[in-house]
Amino acid sequence: METKTVRKTGMARLWELAMIKKGLVVMSCALAVISTATAFLPFVAIWFIIRELAAHLTDLSAADGAYLIRMGWLAAGSAIGAIFLNFCALMCSHVAAFTTLYKLKLDFTRHIASLPLGFHSANSTGKLRKVVDENIEKLESFIAHQLPDLAGAIAMPVITLILLFLFDWRLGLASFAPILIAYFIQMIAFGNESAKTFIKQYQDSLEDMNNAAVEYVRGISVLKAFNQTIFSFRKFHEMIKNYGKFVSSYTDSFENHYVLFMAIIQNVYLFLIPLIVFLAGGAADYAEFAMSAVFYLIFSLSLYTPFAKVMYVSSLGKQVADGIERMDKVLAVSPLPESQTPETAREYSISFENVSFTYNGEGEAEAITDVSFTAKQGEITALVGPSGSGKSTLAHLIPRFYDVTGGAVKIGGVDIRAMANDELMSIVGFVFQDVFLFKQSVMDNILIGNKKATREQAIAAAKAAQCHEFIEKLPQGYDTVIGTKNIHLSGGERQRLVIARALLKDAPILVLDEATAFADPENEQKIQFAFEELMRRKTVVIIAHRLSTVRGADKIVVMDGGKVAEQGVHEELLKAEGRYSRMWAQYNRAMNWSIAAKGETVHA
Repeated sequence: METKTVRKTGMARLWELAMIKKGLVVMSCALAVISTATAFLPFVAIWFIIRELAAHLTDLSAADGAYLIRMGWLAAGSAIGAIFLNFCALMCSHVAAFTTLYKLKLDFTRHIASLPLGFHSANSTGKLRKVVDENIEKLESFIAHQLPDLAGAIAMPVITLILLFLFDWRLGLASFAPILIAYFIQMIAFGNESAKTFIKQYQDSLEDMNNAAVEYVRGISVLKAFNQTIFSFRKFHEMIKNYGKFVSSYTDSFENHYVLFMAIIQNVYLFLIPLIVFLAGGAADYAEFAMSAVFYLIFSLSLYTPFAKVMYVSSLGKQVADGIERMDKVLAVSPLPESQTPETAREYSISFENVSFTYNGEGEAEAITDVSFTAKQGEITALVGPSGSGKSTLAHLIPRFYDVTGGAVKIGGVDIRAMANDELMSIVGFVFQDVFLFKQSVMDNILIGNKKATREQAIAAAKAAQCHEFIEKLPQGYDTVIGTKNIHLSGGERQRLVIARALLKDAPILVLDEATAFADPENEQKIQFAFEELMRRKTVVIIAHRLSTVRGADKIVVMDGGKVAEQGVHEELLKAEGRYSRMWAQYNRAMNWSIAAKGETVHA
């Protein structure tokens, strides 16, 4: 019977990831422990120096000079050694951290790239950016800094106990008692359920604020156009205020615990002095007791730094663990299943066979219902219809950005679910309305369509997409980096660059979502002529908003309410006097509309 692997959560999962480079991490922790132990030696050496000098207060010349020099070198050498060992520990931990970080980020980005478009539609870019840039990034700090600190902090009580009880168990107990009290206070502050709940709420609020920030930046042009400010963008403004109030209130709730913890750790000597005064009168050997008292007073001053680290390791560890949990939730989303015996299409006609689809699973309204039509190879098939009729959804189903919930989409008679995803993506090229260009050179942006293409082939694709003329006018031509040094392209120019990218791919299937939407009338005609030449023998599916661009299509599929209302060529559909005929009439009235002079009436 197959058993399902249960992924670890919380600190257990954090430790699992931290041990990806186990050898380096263990070495780092071991060096940190040795460094912590070595850091105590100067205090021991100083105590021996003081004892030797105190024993010869009446005649310091009688003190053992060679012994004092040895102790001095021991103090200096151990201090330098502790620093060097700590440096080595951090070197090991940093190499482990960066290697682990590289692997996790690479695995995460590969995983989200393999997820269907439906996942990205439901999850904002701000949320995913936070996982990559913050949640995973914090793991680097945990492995590189907090793990060595934690190892040293764990070793610290053991070493402290040995040293504290080495000379006088009573003073040792007085020194160790406040440490236990401080740990108990920290446990109350950070170890309860409310603290764990806060970490989750904190990450949620930070994620919401990031999402709102991304939306605000993307919509800044709209805000500027309407003379609005950040305070008018209520969502973002409220997110910032709520985040501030939430963090402030939670910080206030820790105020007393934090102050008490710091006060105890930094002032251990206050617990010692009363006991020293009490015990001094009954000491059998006053000089020996005085030396022990001096040692404990000096040693108490060194306790603050290592024990304070424990507090930060504890609190930050919980934040990192919660961030990793968010990463794991994304990693738990499975890519679309692939066939173990993939099939290959021998020709490139596309057939929709009784296709139904819903975005949110069962129980939700269908976006596509029982759609059937065929887009033949070598022909242009246009999808038209009002907004929300399902045109773009159908286009997204062809490259399998989503899986159908009923029926099948087939290419060359092969169900696309039976094809390897890499194979499917290699035979489908598409240009959607959302244009995205990378901050790279124009040439690099075009070559994304086909990395193996030559520069000459890329320029030929640019010429076919009517890009060459405006590219040549850029400061460095095809080597101009988009988005730098005030290099910005218009909407039409950006659209044509994306078309050039798709043309360079030279896929046997092309899906175009109103590819000429941003072209001016002159260039629109040129692009249409270019398409007529380049689309020969290809299966072309065009989503049309301007009906004039598809009147010559081999087939027009009219969508309405997620269903096929009618299909045929332009003339046939006009004669049928159905949905397409009405759309055509409305389109022509809109095209003939003009602004009338004052007092004049215009008839479309």
